[in-house]
Amino acid sequence: MSSASAVTASQRAAQRLALAALVLGALAIAFSPIFVRLSEVGPTATGFYRTILAVPPLWLVWRFRPADAAPRASETSWGIPPLGVLLIPGLLFAGDLFFWHLSIKYTSVANATLLSNFAPVIVTLGAWLVLREKITSSFLVALLVAFCGALMLVGASFRLGGDYVFGDLLAFTTAIFYGAYMIAVAKLRGRHGTQEIMLWSSLVSGLALLPMVWLMGESLWPATLQGWAILFGLAWISHALGQGLIAYALGHLPASFSSLVVLVQPVAAAFFGWLWLGEGLQPLQIAGGAVVLIGILLARRAQLKG
Repeated sequence: MSSASAVTASQRAAQRLALAALVLGALAIAFSPIFVRLSEVGPTATGFYRTILAVPPLWLVWRFRPADAAPRASETSWGIPPLGVLLIPGLLFAGDLFFWHLSIKYTSVANATLLSNFAPVIVTLGAWLVLREKITSSFLVALLVAFCGALMLVGASFRLGGDYVFGDLLAFTTAIFYGAYMIAVAKLRGRHGTQEIMLWSSLVSGLALLPMVWLMGESLWPATLQGWAILFGLAWISHALGQGLIAYALGHLPASFSSLVVLVQPVAAAFFGWLWLGEGLQPLQIAGGAVVLIGILLARRAQLKG
């Protein structure tokens, strides 16, 4: 086997592993609306615990990381010291969580998840402008197909009344913050390991959200042990595991494609909402989930080689 073909085989294997991590990460964060709904503290306090409680396991992973996973440079391509740059995803994720957790209190799980996942539009634009990714017409078609499926997914439960508009606007604001967060992580993954990015961004997010808990007048203490278990589940499953896997994948896959694959989340969240929260799941929504998956498959063919 020639060296060129060996490199190609290695790249394909890395892409397959990253794709598996991306899908598993999306499924893990799909549990987050359930945890947020069941949380015994307010939405901002829930976001605070989501990041802060994830710091200890993330620190352990970072502390015992392989030697080849250490940072590869002392300065990023933006010319800013690493600590300064690593603040950026943390602050963006804090904004994402603040609006996302708040939106779940005012709209359905399916609505909140769909509207917050308009992030692929933000990411695609950012990937083209900031990361210099090539965005093909085939990928744009795949993006349109996936969003048509996502619209079908929530079409049966979508409401335009006053009870839903506020929550829907909050969820859409989340998309802006999360899209910017994914671009920042993708940019940083060129010079920083997944462990380092997740540890610092989680710590910064938690510290940024703590004063917001006080400003929102929320209690910091769950009333029961079950309430603590829910918060630990949110922090360890949805954040440390889910966001960690997505951050890993962003180092090996195009950001535009990765953001589209994360649309697996609203499909899974709608199913989990039906299973545990009693939210309706109609035939149109099931068909919409299938269309989302078709869009992802089309995007894979458009963006990935092999």
